[in-house]
Amino acid sequence: MRAVSLFQRTSFLLRRRTKEPYALQPSRSFCTYNGDEFNSSNSTSRVKIFDRNLKRRQRDRAAWLMRPNDCFVDAVAENLLDRLEDCKKTFPTALCLGGSLEAIKRLLHGRGGIERLIMMDASYDMLKLCKDSQQDASNERIETSFVVGDEEFLPFKESSLDTVISCLGLHWTNDLPGAMIQCKLALKPDGLFLAAILGGETLKELRIACTVAQMEREGGISPRVSPLAQVRDAALDLIEHLRSMGETNALLQRNNILKRETALATAAIYDSMFGAEDGTIPATFQVIYMTGWREHHSQQKAKRRGSATVSFQDLHKYFGGEN
Repeated sequence: MRAVSLFQRTSFLLRRRTKEPYALQPSRSFCTYNGDEFNSSNSTSRVKIFDRNLKRRQRDRAAWLMRPNDCFVDAVAENLLDRLEDCKKTFPTALCLGGSLEAIKRLLHGRGGIERLIMMDASYDMLKLCKDSQQDASNERIETSFVVGDEEFLPFKESSLDTVISCLGLHWTNDLPGAMIQCKLALKPDGLFLAAILGGETLKELRIACTVAQMEREGGISPRVSPLAQVRDAALDLIEHLRSMGETNALLQRNNILKRETALATAAIYDSMFGAEDGTIPATFQVIYMTGWREHHSQQKAKRRGSATVSFQDLHKYFGGEN
């Protein structure tokens, strides 16, 4: 593993004032790139897969299109927050990263003993939507602040947070390991990291249909590696659902233009290959949940290799299993 260096980058803090509805204040952040990579505009060592500016604009749009109480998003958020109830300790200061901010805020229900909640997103509009959303009665005593920032450059001091929660956001980062390292650095010792990201099987039906349609109509395909949707004229609610979630394609090597005939062919192929008799279509979402703790001396340690006093063969005999 290469060494990690810390550099400062400007971000913004969104807070409530008495006269002005919002105010932007500069704050410090850390990044996981070394000096040569950070300062050299010609460097190719940092892999860029996603257009982060485009993703921000997509999330701005999603803030206006977002469906209230989306069943899929709510299910993921509930499963993630349930993990707070599995912990005996409390987490006074919590950071919630981009993705499904509104669902996390609405469904928190006082879990985790959180006293101060920081909500961060690259989209100002998404944060405003989250701030204006209905507050759960059990969360009214939580001090909540809103930060306009990027998951790739966390604007938080080292060892300043008790927990970091990310619900359906980190899969759009160009450097996922680097983003997770920054989360670890921002956590206090014995701090908790919780995340849910979309995995590689997500929207496999749409990928297949779009690939077949492009090969038939255009003689080739454009990169479709992450959750995608650019079929504007296809009569599929799935596409609008993805747009309202901010999950449309943000690949740097994407094809910006999708021909109408290719879009219609994609819809027809999707229906013929995967459509059910009742007129519905399936859509696969693979959600990967991650739980991690920052090191602390009070945590249990693994026993020294070879120190076991009971063999697996003895355990097998003890439990009386023959299968």
